[in-house]
Amino acid sequence: MKITNLVGNTPVLWVPELWGDGERGFWAKLEGRNPGGIKDRPGLYMVAQARCRRVLRPGSTIIESTSGTLGLGLALAGIVYRHPVVLVSDPGMEPSMHRLLGAYGARVETVTEPHPVGGWQEARRERVRALMAEHPGSYCPDQYHNPDNVSAYDGLARELADQLGQVDVLVCSVGTGGHSAGVHRTLRRLCPGVRLVGVDTVGSTIFGQPARARLMRGLGSSIHPRNVAHDSFSEVHWVAPAEAVWAARRLAAGHYATGGWSVGAVALVASWLARTQPLGTRIAAIFPDGPQRYADTVFNDAYCAGHGLLDGKPEPEPDEIRHPAEREVTRWTRCGTVVAP
Repeated sequence: MKITNLVGNTPVLWVPELWGDGERGFWAKLEGRNPGGIKDRPGLYMVAQARCRRVLRPGSTIIESTSGTLGLGLALAGIVYRHPVVLVSDPGMEPSMHRLLGAYGARVETVTEPHPVGGWQEARRERVRALMAEHPGSYCPDQYHNPDNVSAYDGLARELADQLGQVDVLVCSVGTGGHSAGVHRTLRRLCPGVRLVGVDTVGSTIFGQPARARLMRGLGSSIHPRNVAHDSFSEVHWVAPAEAVWAARRLAAGHYATGGWSVGAVALVASWLARTQPLGTRIAAIFPDGPQRYADTVFNDAYCAGHGLLDGKPEPEPDEIRHPAEREVTRWTRCGTVVAP
């Protein structure tokens, strides 16, 4: 079997809603069962498409900004297609992830200061541009704006339709916007009427809130990725770090299948939808990765206590605002008006 055959065909798991463990619940798509997580899909696909278009020549260097998971996907693509991989991250990358990427042959550079406007993401992107100037012929997948990042998730959507038959509500975390846009684009053809619910983090500017320093990795943004399909979302939820930690830990203790910040935030929202939507509504939630990289953060008592993340479970209902510009949110909050900032 080739290593690429291990990517895709991930299982779905029935998860009872987190507050009551009753008959209501949702289906979790366990993308952590890919070798590196959900972004193995776009990592391989973006590189393959770049090679087909000859914008990535044999042996040329791949250079990209990442907080971790796409880095694993690009490291995999580098091994499969024989390209050197240079990744630019920031001090928020977990030491275990840094070491793992190195073990897979990628070189990791760390920026030391955030950009005054675009934060760590824009600082990383500036360093990517400088590195590309130093490496003529190099290629940047540009996960934030590359439409191939969206198209890469066609297979995931088809898997969901095959596994569940009908999906009424799709719940996705939103960072680059790739998997929410890509899965929903295909799924709405296979499951007409499916609604897309976005899950963001407080302090993210994707859906019109002010950008702030963020603790959570893997979702949220301080820039505006073009891949975010704002007009596809029926509503958006912002989740705070302590709330995501509670949900991720409850998943771990009760169901063994869990993950980090994005998984906790998505599970929180999917559980609320399971409790509040009509009985029989089929809800699918994308779990982007597993728990392994979060042993020093989400699942570390000392880290969580030091950041005030062990203050008990969230309120069972989200706060609500009518428009993202109404006020800045600091806890789990829902908004039915979705705008492109």
